[in-house]
Amino acid sequence: MNLRFVDAASIAACTSYLGLVEHMRQAHAKPPPDVERVLMQERSAAGIDNSFLIWPAWQHGGALGIKICTLFPGNVRQPTVQALYALFDGEHGSPQALLDGTEMTYWKTAADSALGADFLARGDARSLLVVGAGSMAPHMVRAYRAIRPGLERVMVWNRTPERARSLAQHMPKEAIEVVHDLQTAVQSADIVCCVTASGTPLIQGAWLQEGTHVDLIGGYTPAMREADDEAMRRARIFVDSRWFTVEHVGDLTQPIANGVITRSDVLGDLFDLCCARVSGRKHARDITVFKSGGGAHLDLMTAQYIAAQLL
Repeated sequence: MNLRFVDAASIAACTSYLGLVEHMRQAHAKPPPDVERVLMQERSAAGIDNSFLIWPAWQHGGALGIKICTLFPGNVRQPTVQALYALFDGEHGSPQALLDGTEMTYWKTAADSALGADFLARGDARSLLVVGAGSMAPHMVRAYRAIRPGLERVMVWNRTPERARSLAQHMPKEAIEVVHDLQTAVQSADIVCCVTASGTPLIQGAWLQEGTHVDLIGGYTPAMREADDEAMRRARIFVDSRWFTVEHVGDLTQPIANGVITRSDVLGDLFDLCCARVSGRKHARDITVFKSGGGAHLDLMTAQYIAAQLL
């Protein structure tokens, strides 16, 4: 057995945002793999819901893999998301690689949203607002700049401004502007990207200007929410996959339960977009929402991309 251990530095060295986005585009044009999702949770003494996720995926005739992942939103000195990924050969079932799942998840999540934005964000987008300054934020800035090189202004807002300032200081080449008034920042952004663990909506639909693209990444349970009902009512809604979003994440389950939208208002997922079964942005004035639920199929796609570079 020739098992390769792939650490974070190796993943970062061999991966590009444009390369992974293109790989995902091609992978979504094929039949989806079989996937499962096992979520276990406990509430900490501080009242925070910690999660343990197990996500297997099997692309029959190609590869199979499993991610073992913890999500601890209260972490300060450790990343919120920490994971391992095991990739297996699809022909013989032999292990191929054990990857740093934390680093892989950053790249996977950024490429997932960037692919959605390539269909949904205006081609002439000039301003980006990142809401949340955690470990995902640098990847989102770089991934969006890869697909929209015309971005001229990058803003970041965080509940604790010190963390936003720290992000800006660690990315001097990106010339990140720390903003303090979220409403004004949303109103001036062509792309709004949320990477938070918020349980209450941060983005208000009344703030959204025509033509804005909203990317909701952080919420992964029915109790989590980043945009309010009005935002969902006004938008053309798309998701990365129907099976990991419509029944599982609060940005969709809550407005559906409130009667603000219906399941049919989710117009398509990345498989639909990449296979041209649905159209993304139709008009420059459209407000679009892309809700990322993650998923085992995306982890498998990303692991296959990394393996192709290294193995």
